[in-house]
Amino acid sequence: MKIKNIRYSFIAAGLLLLGSSCGEDFLTVEPKGLPLVDNYYKDESEAFSALVAVYDIMGKQSKGFENMITMLNAGSDDFYAGGGGPGDGAGIHAFDNYKLDKINMPRSYWGDFFQGIARANILLAKLPGVDMSDAKKTRFAAEAKALRGYFYFELVRTFKNLPLILTPISPAEGYNVTQVSPEEIYAQIEKDLMEAKAVLPNKVDVPTEGGRLSKGAVQALLGKVYLYEGKNSLAAAEFADVNGTPGGTSMYGYKLLTKFSDLWVISNKFNSEAIIEIMHTDKSNADWGFWGGGADEGNSVNIMVGPRGYGRSDLTLPDYISGWSFNPVTQSLYDALKGDPRFNSTIFDLRALKASGAADYAPGDQDTGYFLKKFMPLNSDTSTGGGATALNYKQDTYAIRLADTYLMEAEALGGTGARAQALLDAVRARVGLASVPVSLDAIANERRLELAGEGHRWFDLVRTGKAATVLAGDGFVAGKNEVWPIPQKDLENTKLVQNPNY
Repeated sequence: MKIKNIRYSFIAAGLLLLGSSCGEDFLTVEPKGLPLVDNYYKDESEAFSALVAVYDIMGKQSKGFENMITMLNAGSDDFYAGGGGPGDGAGIHAFDNYKLDKINMPRSYWGDFFQGIARANILLAKLPGVDMSDAKKTRFAAEAKALRGYFYFELVRTFKNLPLILTPISPAEGYNVTQVSPEEIYAQIEKDLMEAKAVLPNKVDVPTEGGRLSKGAVQALLGKVYLYEGKNSLAAAEFADVNGTPGGTSMYGYKLLTKFSDLWVISNKFNSEAIIEIMHTDKSNADWGFWGGGADEGNSVNIMVGPRGYGRSDLTLPDYISGWSFNPVTQSLYDALKGDPRFNSTIFDLRALKASGAADYAPGDQDTGYFLKKFMPLNSDTSTGGGATALNYKQDTYAIRLADTYLMEAEALGGTGARAQALLDAVRARVGLASVPVSLDAIANERRLELAGEGHRWFDLVRTGKAATVLAGDGFVAGKNEVWPIPQKDLENTKLVQNPNY
């Protein structure tokens, strides 16, 4: 989603960011400049432009240097921070070795999602007075609520202790907000998602509305929220609608792709397995001057995870771009995936190719020779448009996909029973693997292999209570590192309290 950028102050916004388009498949809106909020929202076009601005924050998953995927991968046992050296990204390296503190914690992980919440709150406050049909008002409001729920979910599972802001506030008021309990945050997320679920269309028309939330997408997110809260029966009920018959096509049209490798074909956007898809384009002319600032719409994970100085003497090898060598794969994940049919779509074993003389690269920090292949584009995928080519890759990413919801439902069912077995079997059968007895451990292992590198592993370890054991060698401290520290700059002169032990 392409949007001109204004940085919001903490969680308050005096100006609404208004923009141009929402990727290649979303409806196009011409730029409207930067009018004051009080002078805007005159008609449907302006309200839609504001809705696009709310959606734009979802790009935090994979755009900009401080994206969720590479950061979360670095904190897991499956990847290192990597990059050019220990100083190449202080925040990502601090998370990798559990040295995050209030000073080196990148502010954008707190501020960007509160920026999205502020935009949603302004839109919800202004919609009643907009000259447009009631039906569209209802849909826009439902989308804004669902997005607010999405942003709060990202915040509560990383920072935990948050202020709950549901109406537009002034910058001055922002200094006086206080935190509420995580339970209150989760209750509001549930409320927002339930209200959105009640009115959103079952599906969206991809050619004109690809990327907008549907009822199925919101149900998948609600099921995930319930699972994180330990409300397993409610989670299973939501996932059952989303998933349908394991291996079949659900009521929303979701179906596992026949080939796992097709998930990573860059042109395969909005496929049947995608439930919430983060959109990117090679046409935003992203450049260094505003990279990560909101106006760039390229996938930054693409350039970040590729090997530095990649070259091939064996021309039958893929012609990958040279990247920045972030998120090198650990030996632990390599060993876990070796022999699994998903290995060749997940890991590029450049170590072996270098040893044989078939290819070469320049080792970066924490180098293992193993790279995250899911997000490695070819040179032929490089943008020919304006801006910096490194910042304009168009591969979409998945916030939630069907194999993920299959495994979450199996977990919500307690890892037992015929349906849980069928859900696990369907994920494995897709890649030609035989059935294994269903259990919570089997499901957790399958999630690690199926979803490797997509930013889920750290959350899975934390929410299941395994992080302190699995990540002990990396410096993880129980009772502290389950959440991130609130950046110091966002605490100063406010009534917010820092998270425990930071």
